[in-house]
Parts: sequence; C-alpha cells; structure tokens
Amino acid sequence: MSGPRTNDHPSAGERLADTFGELVRRESRTLVYGELTAGLHPAVDASTYPVLSGLDRAGPRSAARLGQEIGLDRSVVSRHADRLQQAGLLRREPDPADGRASLLVLTPEGDRLVTHMRARLADHFNAYLATWPAEESEAFAQALARFTREALPPRDKWAK
Repeated sequence: MSGPRTNDHPSAGERLADTFGELVRRESRTLVYGELTAGLHPAVDASTYPVLSGLDRAGPRSAARLGQEIGLDRSVVSRHADRLQQAGLLRREPDPADGRASLLVLTPEGDRLVTHMRARLADHFNAYLATWPAEESEAFAQALARFTREALPPRDKWAK
C-alpha cells in the first residue's frame, strides 16, 4: 500500500498486505520456529530451522543460493550449516557444476527431523483450526494454497 488509507474500509488487498506483513515479521517467524524446534535436537533452534527447512523444500544448494532463498546472508547460512553438519543433520558435497563450491545436503537424520517439525506445524495448525467450523478451515486452507500458488513465483524462478 502506498501512503495512508483514505477511508475506514480497506480493500481486500490492503488487509492482506497488513496480515502478510505480520506473518513474515522476524518476531513471528522466530516464535513459530522456536515452537517447532523446542526439545528436538541441541543443534536445531529458531536460527537453524530455516536452513533445514530450506534444504528440504529446495533440495541441495550452495550456502549462497540457499541464503538468497531463505533471506539470510551466505556467511550466516555457512555458520548454521557448520553447526548442523557437526550434529550429523546435513553434509557438504562437491558441486558438480562448480568445482570450487560445495552443496549443502540433508542427511537421513536431517530429513527425519524436518519431517517431525513439519508434523508439529501441521498439528499446531490443526489444533488451532479445530476451533473453526470444518468448512471454514477447509476453505481457508484451499484459499491460502491457491493464493500461494498463483501469487508467488515458481520455486525454479527463485534466486537465479
């Protein structure tokens, strides 16, 4: 939205922009990531979660490319990757496209942990949505999936 609202009836786009802003705030993400990772593994917390989740969603990536995709600096991703590698949750492999670079790859244990965190997230949302009428929660899930599919660029267009 450009400038202040001129009336008391914001458009759907204005309401969505405000809500989206709340969802993607660092504080909101940190709170959710902290809940998802609590007690799972000493190396997994709100700061390392985006690295694990990003690798799960996008597949093997260099630290630089993953950083672009998840909104972290390459040096921060590398630091988190070191910690996760020491814990056996990811490994580095030579990048076949660039002999100077390495790719970050989830290990089977890293995969299992991400699956567990995703299940926790689904359980959290299911518990919350259980307070809604079933048809409203289903309509919301469908509408959000449609919005995400249509409004965001396909993953293969990211960070090119």
